[in-house]
Amino acid sequence: MNDQIRWKEVRLIGAEGEPLGVVAMADALQKAKDAALDLVEIAPTANPPVCRIMNFGKFIYQQKKKQQDSKKKQ
Repeated sequence: MNDQIRWKEVRLIGAEGEPLGVVAMADALQKAKDAALDLVEIAPTANPPVCRIMNFGKFIYQQKKKQQDSKKKQ
C-alpha cells in the first residue's frame, strides 16, 4: 500500500474502477494523494502489477462486513 509498493511502473485503476493505463509509480502515488486516497496493490503477479486508488480503511471494513454476512447465512 502506498510507499510500500516497490515497482517502477504499474497498471493503474482509478477510484471509480476506470482503467488509467500503465503509469510510473511516482505518478500513481501522486494521483492517489491528490484524491486523498490510498494506492493499493491488487494483482502483484500481473505484468505490470495492478494497483487501484481506493480508501483502504473502507475496503477493509466492507470485506469484514461481507465475511460476517456470509457467516450469518450459514
